[in-house]
Amino acid sequence: MSMEKVVIGLSGGVDSSVAAYLLKEEGYEVIGVFMINWKESTGTLTSGCTWEDDVTFAEMIAKKLDIPFHVVDLSDFYRKRVVDYMFTEYEKGRTPNPDVLCNREIKFDLFMEKAMELGAAYVATGHYCRREIVDIEWKRYYRLLAGTDPNKDQSYFLCQLNQDQLSKSLFPVGHLLKPEVREIARQQGLITAERKDSQGICFVGKVDLPVFLQQKLAAKKGNVIEIDASFMKKRALPLLPENFAKLCAPFPYKPWNGKVIGEHNGAHFYTIGQRKGLNIGGYEKPLFVLATDVIRNIIYVGEGQDHPGLFRRGLFIPKEDIHWVRPDYAMSENQEREFLIRIRYRQPLEKGIITMKPEGAYILFSEEQRGITSGQFAALYLDDELIGSGVIR
Repeated sequence: MSMEKVVIGLSGGVDSSVAAYLLKEEGYEVIGVFMINWKESTGTLTSGCTWEDDVTFAEMIAKKLDIPFHVVDLSDFYRKRVVDYMFTEYEKGRTPNPDVLCNREIKFDLFMEKAMELGAAYVATGHYCRREIVDIEWKRYYRLLAGTDPNKDQSYFLCQLNQDQLSKSLFPVGHLLKPEVREIARQQGLITAERKDSQGICFVGKVDLPVFLQQKLAAKKGNVIEIDASFMKKRALPLLPENFAKLCAPFPYKPWNGKVIGEHNGAHFYTIGQRKGLNIGGYEKPLFVLATDVIRNIIYVGEGQDHPGLFRRGLFIPKEDIHWVRPDYAMSENQEREFLIRIRYRQPLEKGIITMKPEGAYILFSEEQRGITSGQFAALYLDDELIGSGVIR
């Protein structure tokens, strides 16, 4: 039986509660720590699920399991490293993923530092993913594997972790299905057994994004321009090497490509594929955002969820934004390799070929992808192992 010290991030939810129980059963010396990362309510829709509620549940779990409990306030760091990054990205017309940033910058960086100060050998979380150790040619590697539950796999959110972070990480519920986790919680009389899963941005909750962003980004009226489907069909490019870069880039819409059909309050408040918030009627099918231009303050929209402007064959990741979870798989210039790729959480894995060029990675998918969005993370898998990731441009 191990008596190594583990700090578990107790969030007040069922997953981290069961993770703490399982660690204790395995013989670890477990310390529960609750992170305060967000204290404000501006723009948030979350009701009855504030951090004050969560910390109460977390403390009750710690008492039930008879483990020490601490609260650490990381809200200043969260604002600087996650929220300020969000504002900057939206201002540039990109759509960031704060949950990925939260894991890289907060849970597995600052929080991990605090855990090590408490003498911990590991940090554990309730993420649905798995870690495996392999030794290749006398070198040790830590594999980040998808969670066993296909409906709850959260490996995507950890796509920016590195080998050092993984070497100190444990994911006790990654091999379980969600119903099994709830059943363990019920059997052990844990108060979180039936508690609903949190939703929305990591530690912030559900957000009214325009209201949230208006804390820093000013509203500014601009044109909504409709792009007809026939315009896009005429400009479709054949799959030839000379079209590679264009196929992997967003279409460069211009104001004269379509017609003005309304106004909006700021292009940076919208994201590709968005349907709600346009408030323009008179169409048989819903309108969807195809692109945003924050320089000209224009939103380009198309009618119907099958509009060709919503689909792209490829994407590009700049060299400086490519991250290898497994550095031994890092690609060199002009190398090509097939991966399974995920461009957003819960999206099915899609086959694609990466070609590495001096400027970065070009990814061409076997099938066109809907709603590829600049600022999001593309995660690269081989079977169920997450190999690397990068920020889509």
